[in-house]
Amino acid sequence: MAGNGRRIGKRDGESPVQLLRKEGQSVWLDNIRRQLISSGELARLRDEGVSGVTSNPTIFEKAVSGSTDYDEAMVRLVRQGRRPEDMLWDLMVEDIQAAADVFRPEFDRTRGADGFVSIEVSPAVAKSTRRTIAMAQELHDRCNRPNVMVKIPATKPGLPAIREMIGRGVNINITLIFAVERYMEVVDAFMSGLEDLKRKGGDLSRVASVASFFVSRVDAKVDPQLEGKPGGEKLQGHIGIDNSKMAYQRWKELHSSARWAPLKQAGAKPQRCLWASTSTKNPKYPDTYYVEELIGPETVDTVPPATLAAFREHGEVRRSLDEHVDASRRRLKQLEELGISLEKVTEELEVEGVDLFGKSFESLVKALKEQSKAIKAGQGPRQWYSLGTLQPKVDATVARLQKEEAPRRLWAKDARLWTPDPATGREIVERLGWLNVAEKMQGDLARLRAVAREGRSYSDVVLLGMGGSSLCPDVLRHTFGRVRGHPQLHVLDTTDPGTILALRTRIDPADALFIVASKSGTTTETLSHYAYFRDQVEKAKVKQPGRNFAAITDPGTPLEKLAREQKFRWVFPNPPDIGGRYSALSYFGLVPGALAGVDVEELLERAEEMAASCDASVPADKNPGVWLGAVFGTLAGLGRDKLTLIVTPKVRTFGYWVEQLLAESTGKQGTGVVPVEGEPLGKPGVYGDDRLFVHVRMANDPEDARVRALEKAGQPVVTLSLRDKLDLGGEFLRWEVATAVAGAVLGIDAFDQPNVQESKDNTKKVLAGYQRTGRLPEAETVDAGAAGPALAAALKQAKPHAYVAFMAYTAATAGARGAAGELREIVRDRTRYATTWGYGPRFLHSTGQLHKGGPPVGVFVQIVQEDSRDAPIPGQPFTFSTLKQAQALGDHQSLKSRGYPVVRINLGRRPAEGWKRLTESVTAALRRQ
Repeated sequence: MAGNGRRIGKRDGESPVQLLRKEGQSVWLDNIRRQLISSGELARLRDEGVSGVTSNPTIFEKAVSGSTDYDEAMVRLVRQGRRPEDMLWDLMVEDIQAAADVFRPEFDRTRGADGFVSIEVSPAVAKSTRRTIAMAQELHDRCNRPNVMVKIPATKPGLPAIREMIGRGVNINITLIFAVERYMEVVDAFMSGLEDLKRKGGDLSRVASVASFFVSRVDAKVDPQLEGKPGGEKLQGHIGIDNSKMAYQRWKELHSSARWAPLKQAGAKPQRCLWASTSTKNPKYPDTYYVEELIGPETVDTVPPATLAAFREHGEVRRSLDEHVDASRRRLKQLEELGISLEKVTEELEVEGVDLFGKSFESLVKALKEQSKAIKAGQGPRQWYSLGTLQPKVDATVARLQKEEAPRRLWAKDARLWTPDPATGREIVERLGWLNVAEKMQGDLARLRAVAREGRSYSDVVLLGMGGSSLCPDVLRHTFGRVRGHPQLHVLDTTDPGTILALRTRIDPADALFIVASKSGTTTETLSHYAYFRDQVEKAKVKQPGRNFAAITDPGTPLEKLAREQKFRWVFPNPPDIGGRYSALSYFGLVPGALAGVDVEELLERAEEMAASCDASVPADKNPGVWLGAVFGTLAGLGRDKLTLIVTPKVRTFGYWVEQLLAESTGKQGTGVVPVEGEPLGKPGVYGDDRLFVHVRMANDPEDARVRALEKAGQPVVTLSLRDKLDLGGEFLRWEVATAVAGAVLGIDAFDQPNVQESKDNTKKVLAGYQRTGRLPEAETVDAGAAGPALAAALKQAKPHAYVAFMAYTAATAGARGAAGELREIVRDRTRYATTWGYGPRFLHSTGQLHKGGPPVGVFVQIVQEDSRDAPIPGQPFTFSTLKQAQALGDHQSLKSRGYPVVRINLGRRPAEGWKRLTESVTAALRRQ
C-alpha cells in the first residue's frame, strides 16, 4: 500500500520519531494516565521526541477503570465528599496540569508552537453552543497552563464555540473532523476567531490551534461497503488517507490565501492539521500504516501507545502526505461512482463519534460511582497476593524486568526479550499481533454485529476446532450460557464418535451453522468434522449447503480456499501474526461469541482496559500482566512450577483456556509451568512445596476459607478478583502478557510449540499402517479393574516433584467427570503429586507440548475405551473411532520413547462400568501403600 517515496529507517542513532520531526511533523501521544506521568515515562517520551498529548473521555475511562493509578486520589476525594461527576473533572484536570508541566520545556523551546496537552469538553454539552463555550472557558481557567488546548468537536453547534474561544485567545483543538467540507468550516471559524481577537487588540501569536482529522475510522466504515463491488478491493484501506490528503491540500491553499496573509503578518500561527485515529483498525493493514502514509510538514500525528511503540521499533519515514495526490483524487471519484457517498459516511461518523465519547463519559461516571461505593464499603483491591518467603525473589525479578524495560520492549515487539538469535526473533515478531488485536477488532465491530444479527436465523451454531481455535468459544459457551434470541453454541473438539453422534442427534443440520476454525487450515480433526457435517447438510437436501458454513483461518490457507470455492456464508481471514493459543480476542473467539449473543463489544472494552493497565508506561511492579508473569517465571525457576488454578464456578472453564496457554507456551526445553486445572481443592497438608496457587474469584464471592488456609500454611497464593463475567476480556489479555513475560524470565520462546508435531507424525504413521494392513498396532494395556497395581508401580518410578497426567480418550460424560475427581484426589492425597486431566485428542493441542517438552517428571495415565458406536469420515478410508485410536497410540509411542512411566488402561465397551472399576482398583491399591 505504501508509496514509492524516499524511505528512511533508523539512522545515526536517530529514532523514527526524531526523523519525523526533521520532516516537520510533531508526534503527540494519544493517551494519558497518572502512572504515565508520575513514573517519568512521559518525560522520557518527551526527551525521545514526543512533543504533546491528546486525551478524550474514552482514554480517561480506560485509565481509571483499568488501573490502580487513581486509588489513592479516589480515597482522598471520597473522604472530601466529592460527587463522582465532580471527581471526574478533578482527576482529569490534575492529570492535564501535570502533563502540561512535563511538556512546558518543549512549549518554551518552540516559543509556543508545540508542547501542548489537550482536554476535551464534556460530550454532554456537544449539542449546545452556549454550554460548550462555558465549559471550554471553565476548563481553560481550571487548567491554568499556557500549553493546554481545550478540545471542541467540529459539530454544527461546536463551530460558533470554536470561533468564540479563539477570539478570546484560548488554544483550541478542534476534534471529530471527518469531512473536507467540514474542515473548511473549521478553518473559517479559526480565522474568524483570530480576526475577532485582532480587532480587540489581542496577541495572535499566543494562540495555537490544531484541526483533528480522523483517519482510520473512515476506512473502518468504508471498507465493508466496498466488499463485493467491482474494483472495490483496490480502494480498501485507501479512502481514509486519500480524504486526509485532500484536507492537507486545502490546508496549503487556505494558509496561502489573501485572508491568511494579514493574520500571519499580525503573528498568527497556522492551524496545523492533526491526524487522529491513526491506529490500524483492520487486521490486514500494517500497524504503522496510518502514520507512515501521512507524513508532511506543519502537521501533527497523535498516536496511541501501541502504535507509537510499533513505529519507534520499525517505522519508516518518508514525506508521503503530498505524494500521489492525483491517485487519491481518482480513488475518491471511483468511490462515488460505486455508489458510496463519502459525505454520508462522514456524517454518520460524526454522529457516532459524539455518541461514542458520550458513552465513554457515562461509563466513566458509572465506574467512579462504583469505585466510590466500594471505597465507602471498605472493599479490597482487585489483585492481592501472599508470597511469604518467596517475595524477595519475585521482587528481584520484577526489578530486573523494570531495569531491562520489559514493559516497553514487550509493546514495542522487541524479540530480544526472548532470544538473542535474529532468525528466531523475526519469527517471534510475526507472532505478537495479539498485543493490539483487541483494538483492531474494535474496528470490525460493525461486521460482528451484522453477523450476530443474521446468525439469529439458525437454531444452533457448532464450532468445529481444536486447541486455540476452540477453547475460548468453549469458555464463552459455558460462562454465558444460551442467550435469549440467539442460537445455541456447541463446541466440537474431539474425534470421539459417541460425542459426535450425540451432537448430531441434538441438532438439525439444515438449521445449523457450522464454523470451521483452524489457523493452519489443515487441522486433521477439524477437516474431518467438516467432511462429516457437510455430508449431513447435503443429506438434508439443503439447496445451498455452503450457506450453513463459516470459516475462520489465516489468509491463504487451504481452508480459506475451500471456503470460497464451496461458497461458505462467511469467511474470516484472521490476523496471521497471532498464534492459536493467543487468539481469544481475535475472530477465533469473537465470531462464535457474537453469534451466541455474548457482548463481544464489552469484552473488547475490558481487554482495552487491561491493555491500559499493562501499558508500556506502567512499571513492572504495578503492571498486572508483567508482574504476574514475573511471579510465574520466578517460582517455576525455584521449583514451584505446578500452577494450581482455583476458579470460581461462575467462570469455571476459564481454566481450560489458561491451561493451554501456559502449557503450550512454556513447556519446552525441559522447563515450564505445569498448569493444574480442575483438581479438587484439598487441605494444606496434601500439597508439596512445588505449588503456586492462583485464585480467580468474583468480587461478590464470599471469602473461601480453604484458600485462606493455604495462605496461612505458607503456600504462595495470588488472588485475582473479577467485577463480573465480562471481565474475562481483560483476563484473556492479562494472562497472555503474563505468559509471554514468564517465557522471558525462563529464557524460552513463549510462541513456538516444537514438540506438538511429534504425536501428529506418529498418528500419521499409525494410520498409514492401518491402511496397509487393516489393523492398528498393539500396545501394552491393562484392564480398568486391574489398573490400580499398575498405576501404583508407575508412581514408584516417579521423580521428585512429579505430576500425574490423566489422558482420557473417551467421551466427557458425567461418569468420566466424577471419576476424574476421585482419581485425582486419591493420587494427590496419597503422593502429594499434582494431577492434570485432559480429554484426547483435545489435550494434544494443549498440554501435549508440555508432556514432551516440559519438566521431565510426568507420570502418564492413558485411558481408552472400546467404542460401541462409530461414525464415518467421508473421503477417508478410516472412521472417527480409528482416528481416535491412532491418535492415542501415536501419543503413547511419543511418551514411551522418552522413557517416562506410562500406564495404558482400557475401560472396555461399557465405559460407565469401566470408570467405576478403575476408581475402585486405584483407590484400593493406593490405600494399601
